[in-house]
Amino acid sequence: MATQQYKAWSVVIMSTLAFTVCFMIWMMFAVIGIPIKATLGLNETQFGILIATPVLTGSLIRVPLGMWTDKFGGRIVFTILMLSTVFPIWMISQATQFWHFLVTGLFVGVAGGSFTVGIAYCARWFPKERQGLAMGIFGAGNTGAAVTKLLAPIIVVGYGWTMVPKVYAVLMLVTAIVFWFFTFSEPSHKVGKSVTVREQLAAFKDPKVWRYSQYYSIVFGGYVALALWMTKYYVSEYGFDLKTAAFLAAAFSIPGGLLRAVGGYFSDKLGAHTMTWWVLWVSLVCLFFLSYPQSDITIQTLNGAKTFHFGLTPTVFTIILFTLGVVFAVGKASVFKYISDDYPDNIGVVSGVVGLAGGLGGFLMPIMFGALVDLTGIRSSAFMLMFGVVWVSLMWMYFTEVRPVHADLHEKSLTTNL
Repeated sequence: MATQQYKAWSVVIMSTLAFTVCFMIWMMFAVIGIPIKATLGLNETQFGILIATPVLTGSLIRVPLGMWTDKFGGRIVFTILMLSTVFPIWMISQATQFWHFLVTGLFVGVAGGSFTVGIAYCARWFPKERQGLAMGIFGAGNTGAAVTKLLAPIIVVGYGWTMVPKVYAVLMLVTAIVFWFFTFSEPSHKVGKSVTVREQLAAFKDPKVWRYSQYYSIVFGGYVALALWMTKYYVSEYGFDLKTAAFLAAAFSIPGGLLRAVGGYFSDKLGAHTMTWWVLWVSLVCLFFLSYPQSDITIQTLNGAKTFHFGLTPTVFTIILFTLGVVFAVGKASVFKYISDDYPDNIGVVSGVVGLAGGLGGFLMPIMFGALVDLTGIRSSAFMLMFGVVWVSLMWMYFTEVRPVHADLHEKSLTTNL
C-alpha cells in the first residue's frame, strides 16, 4: 500500500512539473510575440493569430491523446509528446517570416495536449473521493503561463527574443528524461483492448459532455486567451514596458494555476455543480467591470463644460484581473470534477473532448480579440466578448441543471404535503 502511495504521488508531482514546462512553452508567444510583432509590423489581428497558433494544435490533438492514454498509459504517451516538440521549439529561433512562426508554432502547440494525458494519468492513481484534489494539483501546472511571463522577459532583455526558444528546447528535453525515470506504469489503468475507437468517440453524442465543454471553453479557454493577451494589453492600454507588463499579467496567470488544487479540494467537498455555478457568476461580475472602456464624459454646467474621466486604473484593473484568475482556477477544477464523477472509466477521451473545446476557445478568442480591436478601436472589447460567453454558459447551466433540480424539489415537497 505504501509503495502504491509513493508511486501515485511521484506520478502527480512529476506530471505537474512536466505540465508546467509544457504550459510555459505553449504560452511562449505571449512574451516573444511582442518583439516579433514590432519586427514584422503585424496588426492586432495578425498578432492574435500568431499567439493563438500553438493553441490550435494543442487543442485538436487532445482527443487522440486522451484515447492513446486510455489505451497505452500516460507515461509513454507523455514522454513521446514532450520529445516530439524539442526540435520545433528550437526552430522558432531561426524563423524570420510570419509563416515561419505559424508553421513552427503549430508543431510546438502539441505541448498543450499534455493536459489531457496528465489529467487521465494522474486521476487513475487515486480513489474517486480524492481525484478532484489529484487533478487539481496536476492542473496547477497552468502556472507555467506565469513562469513564462516572469522568466522570458528577462531572457529577452538580456539576450534577445531568439534565446527564449533555445532555452525552452533544452528545458523540454531535460524534463522529458527526468519524467521518464521518476514515473510508473500500471497495466490495470489501461482500458480493455475490446474498447473500440467508436465506443470511445461516443462521448461526442453525450449532451452533458457538450455542456461541460461550454463551461470549460470559458474557464480554461478564457484563461489561455487572457494569459496570451494580457502582456500586450498592459503595454497598449497603460504604456508599460515589456518586463513590467509581463509581471503584472502574471497576477492573472499565477492564481489561475496554483489555486486549481484548492478548487479540486472544494469540488470534492461541495460538489462540481455548486462550485461551477458560483464561478460563472463571479466571472460575470468581474468581466462587467473589465469591459468598461476608458471614457471621458462632458457635462454642460452653469459654469461651462466639465469633463469627467471614467476608467479602471492599472491597480484596480489588476485586482479585478487577479480575482478573475482565482475563479477561473476553481472553475477549471470543478469542471473536471464533473468528468471524474460521471465518466470514471472513460476519463481520457472525455477529458480530451472537453479539453478540445477549452483549447479551441483559447485559440479563437485571441484572434477575435485582435479583430475586435482592429474593428472598434476599443481594447476592452476583449472583455465584452468574454462577458457574452459567460452569460451563455450561465443560461445553459440554469436551464439544464438548476431549474430541473428546483422542479424536482418542488414536486417532492408537494408529494410530501399530500
